[in-house]
Amino acid sequence: MGELNLLFRKRIGYPQDETVTFEKVDTILDKTAKSIPFENLCIIANKTAEISKENLKNKILLKYEGGLCYDLNTILFYFLIENGFNVSLVQGVVYNHIGNQWSSTGRTHVAIVITHNEYRYLIDTGFGGNLPLKPVPFSGEIVTSQNGEFRIEQTNTEQGNYILHMKLNYKDQDWKMGYAFDTRKSVDESDLNEVQKIIIEHPESSFNKKPLITRFTDRGNLILTDTSLTEWTDGKMVKKDIAPEQFKLIAKEQFGI
Repeated sequence: MGELNLLFRKRIGYPQDETVTFEKVDTILDKTAKSIPFENLCIIANKTAEISKENLKNKILLKYEGGLCYDLNTILFYFLIENGFNVSLVQGVVYNHIGNQWSSTGRTHVAIVITHNEYRYLIDTGFGGNLPLKPVPFSGEIVTSQNGEFRIEQTNTEQGNYILHMKLNYKDQDWKMGYAFDTRKSVDESDLNEVQKIIIEHPESSFNKKPLITRFTDRGNLILTDTSLTEWTDGKMVKKDIAPEQFKLIAKEQFGI
């Protein structure tokens, strides 16, 4: 078993001697969402590194940091490859519901397509609080998880040839678009580094302005900014204002970073 495989299992608390079958991918996604935070601290601190297998192993599995979609889904991608899965990375465009338009940063979301028994599924551990937490089939079948309902629509637009739709528990009454993604173009590390560059530099990027950390819990999720800590538990939200100097302490206590 390779080093990345062992370290990833250790990071998420998955047994080192247990075979990862497709039926276990749900468990991997759940443990990853609760163990590895979605966060942008390296961008805020101007300490980003080139996206590579070795750098991601160092950042997420050795230094116990989190990351954004291109960090989290790429390290999961490498883990799944080491466990014998047929996976590929795809780029997508997130839908901005506040502005009712596709994100002006373009195809800066990164997710994974996994093929099992000739059927394709979308998996994602880098979409903040919007994670499906289960593989979502390309067939359009609705998948239900702790976080809500999810389905994929096949469509041909400028943004991609599929759209992930979601209806989050306790938050959404109706279906809404998550992001469009394109399976027709292969994605490699040069593409990932271009995505990171846009996220760092784009004036309308939501991740280059103030710190954000979020992770799932057994009963909801936690969201930390430089001004507040928000905890969702069984659909109930408690938001506490914090002083900027409290941020690092809470990040360590609640998120392990």
